[in-house]
Amino acid sequence: MYLHAGCHIAVSPDTKYFAVDWLGVEVTRATLGIIGMGSIGYKVAQRARAFNMRILYHNRNRRRKEEEEAVGAHYCAKMEDLLQQSDFVMLVVNLTPETHKLIGKKELGLMKPTATLINISRGAVIDQDALVEALQNKVIRAAALDVTYPEPLPRDHPLLTLNNVIITPHIGTATVQAIRVMAEEAIANMLAVL
Repeated sequence: MYLHAGCHIAVSPDTKYFAVDWLGVEVTRATLGIIGMGSIGYKVAQRARAFNMRILYHNRNRRRKEEEEAVGAHYCAKMEDLLQQSDFVMLVVNLTPETHKLIGKKELGLMKPTATLINISRGAVIDQDALVEALQNKVIRAAALDVTYPEPLPRDHPLLTLNNVIITPHIGTATVQAIRVMAEEAIANMLAVL
C-alpha cells in the first residue's frame, strides 16, 4: 500500500514535503502464513527466509521434515491456526471446487486486524464481497491482489475505490525469463507425450 501511495506522493505536483511520520509495516521477523505449499509456495518460503520471517504453512499434504527445516517452515494442520497467527497471509493454491471462496467472511474475521492478505493464485479463491467488507471495516489492514474475479474487475467494482488494497493485472509471471521457461516446459511436455 505504501509503495503505491508513496509513488503518488513523490510525483504529485501538490507535494511540498515528505511527512516524517508516514510509516509502513516491517516484514523482517513478521509471520508469513502460506496457504498452499506446492512448488511456488515453497519458493515463496525460500525468499521469505531471507527476511528472517517466521513461516507457517497449511497444505493438503505436509512436506518432508527436511524441506520444512530448509526454509524454517512450521506446518499448521488447521488453516484457522495459520490465519490467527500471521501478519501476512499468502494464497498460493490451485482453483478447485474445494478452494473456491476458500477465504470468506469467517476466515477474514480470524485474521489479525493488522494483517495483510496477498493473493497470487486465482481471484475466485477469495469471496471478494467479504473482502471488500473486511477492508472497509478494517477487519484486516490491507490486501495485495495479483488476481481478481473477473479479470479485469468491472470499473465500478468497490475494490477499485479502496486505499488499503493494491491490485496488479495478473503479472506474477510476466517476465521475459519466466515466459521462456514456461514455453520450454510446455514444449518438453508435448515432446514427452509424443
